[in-house]
Amino acid sequence: MSKRSYDSSAHEKRISKYRDLRDGSKSVKFPEKLLKVLEQRLQNIAMGKDAAYSDQLTRRTMAVFYGQFMGDPFRKQMKENRSIEELILMFASQATSVLRKEPTLADDGWKVEVNNQIAQFVRMLRDCLKTLSHVSPELNSRLDMYHAKLAPSQSSNDSGYDSASASRDSISTQPSISQSVSDMPFVMIVARLFKIPESAMQSEVDRMRKTCTEKAAVTDLKTCLKNINSGAPFPGRREDFSSDTAWNHWRTQETSILSQLMVAMMSLNPELAKSMPSDNGSVYPTSGARPSSTRIDSPGGAKRHTSIGSRHSFFGAADESEENDGDEGDDDEEIRVGHNFTFIPPNPKKFYRRLIEYCLVTDLEFMFSPEVDDADEVPLSILSPPHVELINECAMRWRINHTYRVTCFLDQIKQLYERSDVPMECIPEALQGITKLLQDLEIDKWPIHDSELLASIYVDALPNLKVSVVQPYLTILDHVRESGLIERFEADISARLADLTTRIQDVSVQYYQEKMHTLQATPGVNRALPLLLMTDELEKAAKQLDKRFPDPLVGVVDLVSLVVEAQVPLFISELQNSSKRLYESSMNGPTPDVPIQDIFSLYRRTQALLSMYKAFAPQGQLEFDLGQFFMPYVHQWLVDTDNKTGQWVQAAIAADKFEAENTEGHSASIVDLFDSLRSPISFLQDLEWSDEYQEARFLTSLSKTISKAIEQYCRSVEELFMTEMFPRPADYLQPQKSSAWLEKAKLLTTTGEKKVEPFNFRPESCVKLNNVEAARKLLDNLYNQIQVDKVADTIANHGPPVPDKNERARFLFAVKIVMAEDLIPLDSSPSSLLDTFVTLSDEAGNRLVKTRTIYESLSPRWEETHDISVDKPLWLMCSIRDRALVGQHDVVGRSFICLNPKEFGDFLTHDVWLNLENTNHGHQGRILLRISMEGEKDDVQFYFGRAFRFLKRSEGDMMRIFIDKMSPYIRQSLSRPILKTLIKAGSLGLDYNRALGNVTALYRSALGSNASEVQIPLPQNEKSRVRPEELTDVEIERAIIPLFDYFDANLHILNTYLSETAKDMVMMRVWKEILVVIEGLLIPPLSKLSSDMKPLSDKEVDIVFKWLKFLRDYFYAEGEGIPLEKLQNQKYRDVVSIRLYYDWHTDTLMEECVRAMQQSLREAVPVKKRVKSVYNQRNLGTIKERKKVKKEEKEVSNGETIMRILRMRPNTQEFITQQLEMMTTVQAERERAQVDKQQRRSQRPRQAESPEVPPLPSAAS
Repeated sequence: MSKRSYDSSAHEKRISKYRDLRDGSKSVKFPEKLLKVLEQRLQNIAMGKDAAYSDQLTRRTMAVFYGQFMGDPFRKQMKENRSIEELILMFASQATSVLRKEPTLADDGWKVEVNNQIAQFVRMLRDCLKTLSHVSPELNSRLDMYHAKLAPSQSSNDSGYDSASASRDSISTQPSISQSVSDMPFVMIVARLFKIPESAMQSEVDRMRKTCTEKAAVTDLKTCLKNINSGAPFPGRREDFSSDTAWNHWRTQETSILSQLMVAMMSLNPELAKSMPSDNGSVYPTSGARPSSTRIDSPGGAKRHTSIGSRHSFFGAADESEENDGDEGDDDEEIRVGHNFTFIPPNPKKFYRRLIEYCLVTDLEFMFSPEVDDADEVPLSILSPPHVELINECAMRWRINHTYRVTCFLDQIKQLYERSDVPMECIPEALQGITKLLQDLEIDKWPIHDSELLASIYVDALPNLKVSVVQPYLTILDHVRESGLIERFEADISARLADLTTRIQDVSVQYYQEKMHTLQATPGVNRALPLLLMTDELEKAAKQLDKRFPDPLVGVVDLVSLVVEAQVPLFISELQNSSKRLYESSMNGPTPDVPIQDIFSLYRRTQALLSMYKAFAPQGQLEFDLGQFFMPYVHQWLVDTDNKTGQWVQAAIAADKFEAENTEGHSASIVDLFDSLRSPISFLQDLEWSDEYQEARFLTSLSKTISKAIEQYCRSVEELFMTEMFPRPADYLQPQKSSAWLEKAKLLTTTGEKKVEPFNFRPESCVKLNNVEAARKLLDNLYNQIQVDKVADTIANHGPPVPDKNERARFLFAVKIVMAEDLIPLDSSPSSLLDTFVTLSDEAGNRLVKTRTIYESLSPRWEETHDISVDKPLWLMCSIRDRALVGQHDVVGRSFICLNPKEFGDFLTHDVWLNLENTNHGHQGRILLRISMEGEKDDVQFYFGRAFRFLKRSEGDMMRIFIDKMSPYIRQSLSRPILKTLIKAGSLGLDYNRALGNVTALYRSALGSNASEVQIPLPQNEKSRVRPEELTDVEIERAIIPLFDYFDANLHILNTYLSETAKDMVMMRVWKEILVVIEGLLIPPLSKLSSDMKPLSDKEVDIVFKWLKFLRDYFYAEGEGIPLEKLQNQKYRDVVSIRLYYDWHTDTLMEECVRAMQQSLREAVPVKKRVKSVYNQRNLGTIKERKKVKKEEKEVSNGETIMRILRMRPNTQEFITQQLEMMTTVQAERERAQVDKQQRRSQRPRQAESPEVPPLPSAAS
């Protein structure tokens, strides 16, 4: 027979060891970074740099696989599917092609080496994965199982025939000839069969040499004779045969063979006859059948045990034998009746069956290997000559009857055929052995057990025949039915078909119950495993039946439907009965008896069975809610996943060096974190949950976990960022740069004034900002992967009605700490400044919020927003503290605010001014809080909006720190002292020639007039300025060259390490800060109080606007920097407009201010905008839409600019106060009217009742 007849199942055989281990239809994908790590590892092994893989054969195989691995087709294939099984099979293929040609591996030694190397490769994959972050636990578990299955077994199965085989050959080689197992043919066959190393086999043979002696072999034979005469069960007795004739025939033949074997052994070793008992009670016939083998082996040791097959050894242990501790010495004691053998295992027939099974499987695997060509002829008996010889020898030594031998072989071939492992032609080949034996021995003389086994094989074989075999008979039956004669017996046929249907169902139920009982009887604590194995059996049986019987029998009896309809409900019932035990076993500790992965595998298998039941038994009624049954496990998995997020974040950050990995500028931690977050989403979606609403609720819960992880990541990265931006002297010293701008800054700083040391940025800080920016894009990808809008719509439209709950509603307050003003220094000196930060604490004194520190200011602006979630009114203590370098921070002032949901129930933004008090100093100024509220919901869009808000605020806070670090030096470089120094430049003796040499070509491009510069004509009634002797542009620019150099140094770092998006935002914020500084240089802030700030002279104003022009051209960079339309924004135009009003007379300014204010108040005041809701920030699309609307807002009136100029004029405080109060009053009245109108129109339903507002807490804390 040609090997081509086996091709249909060859591929399945080769990968069966991997497929059987899979839990579902989908393979777990390995991380993309594994290929890079594996490439380096393979290269090191091939070059001999890895000591753990120094074996030459291993290195050679790894080198060949490395060559294939580096090929573009292979890498493309691996990147696309990322299947770990595919990767292992690729290596297995290369290892097979290399090792089968290895001359040093004799016979089948290359197969053992292939298995060993595949096991090493799996172990290497596991080691590579340990170096990566957030590898799927399912992938690690799967590799562990592969390694355990491929590694050489260190414990035997329960067959026990290994040691017997070794024992047989241990007496087949005389000590005088050789003690090596390499000279023992049967021992080597056993070693190759069970893949046992030769060294281990040698050790086992040496260990058994004293026990497995010739004397023990003769004693076994004599024990068999005595058992026969005494009526013992083994090797046979009268009850085993149906008649006396059959019993006498077998007894005569068996005693003859046993006697001939003993005579042959004693003739070769006469000493055996002297040492054996003389009265053994045995019969020595002189005639009888010739034994199948008369080859006798030589002795070894002396000591004997009751049964070598029952003893535990390296190769196996028999768990079915009865322990017998009685030992027998060298004296000639009476032979005992019973199963007291050395070479014969307990239950020999079971061991013989297992031996045939092992040999068949081994020879089939060899036939399917590449070593055998398609054109090679293979025997229909499957067995190879060495295995045939081994089986015959064991059958002779174990006293297995010929009737059982041929029957057992037929049964094994039948089972292989039913699994489609062998073709139909092998069945007649096995039947020839039965036929030949029946010619020599009629069936009446067979042992009863053997004849019944043969009958059961014949009966079971008929239903499993293929259609092509019985097709002629079906044609005859159709002819008979078409003749019409059979209609006479239609009633009888219907009854017979009904009986057949009932019988099929009964057999199906019986098979299910027996199989389930067998699976549940297997020892183990995993209660899900029997159910999983049962689903495999049911699905496999249904597919085989459907393949063999695609059409109903005689057009009526649908065999597959009957079996499925009977068995699947039994399984569902068993599953429901196991519900409590499964749940308890899956929740008992950190390593439960039933892993959660097995539970979800059981869900997939049960889902497949239900689909199969629906397809084959559409009329069947099966009441079972699959989703409701497994929903508690999903909830527990979601809780476990939520508990792991903190570990994911910590692990990702701990393994990150915060070095840019690509052009986007982010590092590995943010990618690792989102890989970890993406994994549970994919897992949940791969479940293909049957209930759409339940799946939406699961994804909502998972989105809450994602929001939690994002919040923790933002806080952790911000802490590291703040540590870098505010380093301790012991931890980090600013690098000392001998650059020119530092020296110029020192020269141009006024003597006696506090000098600002410029801050140099670190690349790691930029990478952290890039990570937050990248997180927004990755989070938007998760938004699309989950299909958040669809999930929200499913919950809204398909969810059950929400019952009335007595739970308190939760509310999310967004508290923005804007600014403080009129702060009073704590020192006695009125000119002292404060380094202030703000804290918000609850009634118990727990600090909820802490802002950054604003240094040296009595009117600090923090502009920080924080979320506070409440379910009842909450009193907050707002404290402003002055940071101290050593000791406690002094309290500047404090006040109280109540976050009452009723008060903020309009969901609008409220500006709240709090008057600050100090127990020692009284009134200490006031602070502005901007408060808004929205309902906190268990909603997927809400959680994603919250996550985006975390990222946006972290991004804004980090950018603000960047600007705060640059702002002091910008303010010092663009300050009034620098103006005074510049005007008095002649007295400083500056070297202008040197200054001219230091001006770069970029700066020279900014010299002179520019047609694009905004030109504002002076009014006709304005006097023409009398300009003093003007400074040149080079001199004016030279005064701020240290600032340009500072920008060159730090903006270069930002430009190099920030992403394009982050870089643009930082540059625009730096530009905005410059505009604010220029504005503050010209005019004071808007306030009711008078200002000590004096107006600048005409010359100073000209210099300031020259600086603005130079800085604008610097950031424009001749078209390579920020576009002019962004630089000349509304703020820039407001600053330039100051020049228009700066020299106007006070009365004229007042008139223009009144006119501008009246015009502004006449215009319709827009309704106060709704709070910036979390829902408006749930993805990048809604965020961009909101920015677009924000850009379309109306420009600001010039009235505020004029009032700020008037603050520098005498006798204007009363006018400014009157204008501000009028504007505030009118705006407040219109806002209230608009809010009332909107509330009446919307008829908003009442909010949940809130508890009473608690009393104001004591300020003692």
